[in-house]
Amino acid sequence: MNTVSLGEDLGIEASAELKERLAAHLDAPAVALDGGAVRRVHTAAMQVLCAFFRSRGEQGRATELAACSDALRDAARLLGLSAQLGLATTDQQDMKNTVENAA
Repeated sequence: MNTVSLGEDLGIEASAELKERLAAHLDAPAVALDGGAVRRVHTAAMQVLCAFFRSRGEQGRATELAACSDALRDAARLLGLSAQLGLATTDQQDMKNTVENAA
């Protein structure tokens, strides 16, 4: 399984580079994305990640988030993308975290 680090910054200015980096792994049989170091997330990067998961899924290829920082998990939850990125959530925990992060 190929492991790809997402790095610390998934801001809008990093989205094009992220797309290029992930494109190199589109045909790999299985890919694990390491999002454990992510501290900053922009919607554009989330779109890139969702497109990567979707493209690979359409080809029957396995993709997973091997590690997921709180920032990345929160961004996925707030944008309603947890399921698309294979992140298991519970409604009660999501509500608690959303309220805590909004305060």
